[in-house]
Amino acid sequence: MTQAEIKLCSLLLQEHFGEIVEKIGTYLIRTGTQPLRMIVNDTGLLLDQVKKALCVLIQHNLVTYQLQKRGFVEYEAQCKRVLRILRYPRYIYTAKTLYNDTGELIVEELLLNGKMTMSAVVRKVADRLTETMEDGKTMDYTDVSNTFVRLADTHFVQRCPLIPETPETPDAPPPPAPILVINEKDMYVVPRLNLIGKGKRRRSCDEEENGEHKAKKQKQDGESSEAEGIQHLPKHILLGKPNEQFCGSSPLRFCGSSPLRFCGSSPSSLWLLSLSFCGPSPSGFVAPLSLTVPPQPPPDDGIYWQVNIDRFHQHFRDQGIVSAVANRMDQTSSEIVRTMLRMSEVTTSSSAPYTQPLSSNEIFRSLPAGYNIAKQVLDQYLTLLADDPLEFVGKSGDSGGGMYTVNLHKALASLATATLESIVEERFGSRCARIFRLLLRKKHLEQKQVEDFAMIPAKEAKDMLYKMLSENVVSLQEIPKTPDHAPSRTFYLYTVNILSSARMLLHRCYKSVANLIERRQYETKENKRLLEKSQRVEAILASMQATGAEDAQLQEIEEMITVPERQQLENLKRNVNKIDASENQVDETIFVLESFIESTMKKP
Repeated sequence: MTQAEIKLCSLLLQEHFGEIVEKIGTYLIRTGTQPLRMIVNDTGLLLDQVKKALCVLIQHNLVTYQLQKRGFVEYEAQCKRVLRILRYPRYIYTAKTLYNDTGELIVEELLLNGKMTMSAVVRKVADRLTETMEDGKTMDYTDVSNTFVRLADTHFVQRCPLIPETPETPDAPPPPAPILVINEKDMYVVPRLNLIGKGKRRRSCDEEENGEHKAKKQKQDGESSEAEGIQHLPKHILLGKPNEQFCGSSPLRFCGSSPLRFCGSSPSSLWLLSLSFCGPSPSGFVAPLSLTVPPQPPPDDGIYWQVNIDRFHQHFRDQGIVSAVANRMDQTSSEIVRTMLRMSEVTTSSSAPYTQPLSSNEIFRSLPAGYNIAKQVLDQYLTLLADDPLEFVGKSGDSGGGMYTVNLHKALASLATATLESIVEERFGSRCARIFRLLLRKKHLEQKQVEDFAMIPAKEAKDMLYKMLSENVVSLQEIPKTPDHAPSRTFYLYTVNILSSARMLLHRCYKSVANLIERRQYETKENKRLLEKSQRVEAILASMQATGAEDAQLQEIEEMITVPERQQLENLKRNVNKIDASENQVDETIFVLESFIESTMKKP
C-alpha cells in the first residue's frame, strides 16, 4: 500500500462520509486488521462513534470483519474497494446507457445506500421517477421491477451474503459475529414479489395544509366516519361483548369468556397486535372503533442486494477491446468481437484470461440483425482477426466451422502498452516515443543500436535515453563479459519492463487524482460565501415562482448577485467541471493499468 493510495483513500472517505469515518478508515488502512478495543484506544474517539462508523463502512463494503480463534472480532479495511468510489459516476452512467433512467436510479440508490432490499429500491426509484414526470403521470412499480430483474439477469446487481439458517438451541450462546455465506447459484436469483403500486409525489406546503384541514374535519365527523372505515377490516377480526372492559397498558387478549383487553388509552386509538380465540367464540358484534393494523414486513425481508462492481469492470474492459479492434481494423470486425464478448459475458469470469470457445456457426447466428454479412465473409473476418499480430482473437479448434476465443490477457496488455506509448509521447515528445516503441519491438538494444535504428543523432539519443531512464520509463540491464563487472567489458542494454512502468504510472495517477480532489476542495472553500449566497437567492426565487410572483420582483431578487459575483460563479463552475472531467479521464487510465497488472499477476 503506497502513500499515494492511502492519501487518496483518506480524501475519498472524508468527502463522502465525513471526518469520523475517514479517521477510522484511514487508521485501518495504515495498520491492517484491528479489534474494536484497539481502534477506540488509538483513534481517541468514543466507543459509540467508532461503532457507528464501522457500521457505515461495513454497510458500504469498505470494511470486512472476521472472527479470530480466540473469540474476538477483527476489522480490516478494503483499500481497493475505497478507491472504487472514484468510479461511481461511471457505473451510474453505464447503467443509464444500458437500461435508461430506471437502471441509472437503481444503481445510484444501491451505491448510495450500500445494500438494499429489492422492494425498497423499487419504491424509492418509482417515487423519484414520478417526481420528474408531468402532473398526472406516475411510474408503475412493475416497470421498475422489470428493469431490476434485467440488471440481475446480466449480473450487474447481486445478492449479499446471508446468515445461514441453523436450528436454534437455547443453551448455546450466540456467536460474537455472524458468519455470512452465499450460494453462487442464488447470487442472481430475484425473489418473486407482487409489487403493485405507483410512485408517489412529495406533497407541497399547500397540499400539507389542506391535508391537515381534512384530517381535522374527519376527526370532528365522529361516529359516521369510523363506521365507514370498519367495513374494510379483515373478516377474522371480531370484537367482544358490550360488557367487556378496556385496560390501558395491557396487550390485547380474548380467551373465551374473559374480558377483552386493548393496548391503548381509548378504543378509538387502538393498535391491534393480535387476536386469538381460546374456546368457543361468542356472538360478536362490530363496534364503531378505529383499528390500525401493524405493517407487514416485505416479502423479501432479509434479502439484500448490492452492485456487482466486477461485472461493471468486465463491461468497461469489453468496451475498450471493441474500440481497439475498431481503430485497428474496421467497424464490422469490432462488431464481431462485440458479439463474441456478449455471448460469453455471463459465462466467463471477470478474471479469466480467455473467453469461452465459440464456434463460427454460433457467432453467425448471434450477430445483430443490422449486419447482413454472409457466413463466408464472417469466416474471412475471423481468420484475419486470428492472424493479426496483436492476437486479440485466437483459434482453438476446427469443429463447428472453427472454434474462436478472445484472448483477454493479450488484449489488456495491448491496451496498457498503447496507454504507455501515449503518455511517453505527451510527456517526452515524439522522438522519445519513437525510441520507446523501438525498445518494445526489439526488447533489448545498446545505445549505439538505438541511435542507428531510430535515426537520431548520438547526443540527442543519449539525452533522451537518460531522461526516460531517470523517470523509470525504461530500464538498463548490465550483461558482464567477465566476473569483475568491468565497464569496458560489460554490455549495457536498454529495455522496457511494461509491468514496472505500468505500476510507476499507476502510482502517479493516484497522486494526480488526489491533487485534483484537493484543488476542487480549495476552490470550493475559497468561494464558500459566494456559493451560500447563490443558494439562498435560488431558494428565494424558487419559492416566489411557486407563489406566482411578478417578473419585476423576480428581477429584483436576481440582482442581489452582482455582475462580478456572477462572473466569479461562472469561473468557479467552469473550473470545477474541468476538474471533474480530469478525474474521470485519469480514472480511465487507472482502470486500464490496474486491469493489466491484475491480469499479469493472475496469469499462470
